[in-house]
Amino acid sequence: MKLWKMMTGMLLAGVLLASGCGSTTEKKEGSRSIPELKIAISPYQDADTIRTRTEPLGKLLQAKLKEKGYDVKKVSITVGTSYNAVGEALSAGSADVGFIFGATYVLYDKDVDVLLTALREGINKDTTDLKVWNDGSRDTFTKNLVKYYRSAIVVGPSPKGQALLARVKRGEKPTWEELADLNWSVMSPASASGYLYPSLWLKENYGKTLKDLPHVVQADSYTTSAARLASGQVDVMVAYSHIRAKMEKDWQAKLGGTAPIWEQTGVIGVSDKIFNDTISVSKSSKLMQDEGFRKALGEALIEIGKTDEGLKILKTIGHKGYDWARSSDYDSERKIQKELK
Repeated sequence: MKLWKMMTGMLLAGVLLASGCGSTTEKKEGSRSIPELKIAISPYQDADTIRTRTEPLGKLLQAKLKEKGYDVKKVSITVGTSYNAVGEALSAGSADVGFIFGATYVLYDKDVDVLLTALREGINKDTTDLKVWNDGSRDTFTKNLVKYYRSAIVVGPSPKGQALLARVKRGEKPTWEELADLNWSVMSPASASGYLYPSLWLKENYGKTLKDLPHVVQADSYTTSAARLASGQVDVMVAYSHIRAKMEKDWQAKLGGTAPIWEQTGVIGVSDKIFNDTISVSKSSKLMQDEGFRKALGEALIEIGKTDEGLKILKTIGHKGYDWARSSDYDSERKIQKELK
């Protein structure tokens, strides 16, 4: 009897001990404490505006990450002094996460991994087929959110522009000499759709770039370029492919067009896909070496981008949500940096 009681007691103690250990392990695995998550945002606007309007993002992230088992005590959000400054911070590990352009990511991709791509409104004409762009129908925004856009080479109402457009509509390819005879309006050499991708398009089709054109003026904005095109000061402009959809209302009212934009303009070239801004993470950050946390962070930001509160914050930096990114999405950007450096 004594032996039986002793064995029963030992068994009961073992069960209780095992049960207690199980509870302790479950609690430990269910929530990991993280002292600080450091986020650096590129200077899309002035620093004070970004800091003020994105401050609520930290609290939203803390709440979402806690749901996923990560108790982040502090989210620090800073604004870089330049785009490359954010890339440098990620490279050094002084920032864990960065909101950066695709070009910045590619420049630092030895030390930085791309996690998410920002979303924007799509357009109904998503192709390099010029017949589609010049079929007489309007370019319109869709409700679909996409991870990329394109660059377009748009001719205006000038006689030279219209003559070249007529050739393109007949399925003929302009010669380099014809393109060189036009007056072009471009953006700064750092602009993806207003300089880099049109240059790549010229390189692939003619072995030349925008630098080789003799009649080029740089504009301070796409609105200025569109006004020059409407007035005939230039024959052609380069811009994001949804430029006509965006400028449709102002074409006649403010920019000087004398007929609807669809009647006075046409597209003679369209670039490959230009993938949107990224949310990238530092390879040097110990926190970002945790694959579980990376996944949770990506999920949290995607979920935040689907809420009204989140979209209100993201509007400050021009994002309409996020989707998972692949490094290969930015191969065109790598090609540009190789071909045009």
